[in-house]
Amino acid sequence: MALGMHPSPTVRVGNWLKTEIVERAGVNVMTLAQHFGVSRQALSTLLNGNASLSADMAIRFEKAFGVRADTLLRMQTAYELAQAREHEGDIKVRKFANAA
Repeated sequence: MALGMHPSPTVRVGNWLKTEIVERAGVNVMTLAQHFGVSRQALSTLLNGNASLSADMAIRFEKAFGVRADTLLRMQTAYELAQAREHEGDIKVRKFANAA
């Protein structure tokens, strides 16, 4: 199965997993949750973009589908950083005096 990478670094990993992995595999959330040994609600929350990807869940996807857990976690970090950058102007921190 050829995976499509999203052109934007700000894609929610759960949404990407849903469209590029789960739907392409033709498996439903309940069946996959049982296979993973997690609750249907936890998996559904991730796949619908309402929860972040954990390292544990990334490993489950790696074992089941062969997509590297570290790649998935880099995608998660890139998404979170992009979200934070959108409001970095609101973060009022001055450079620490002793910082290089």
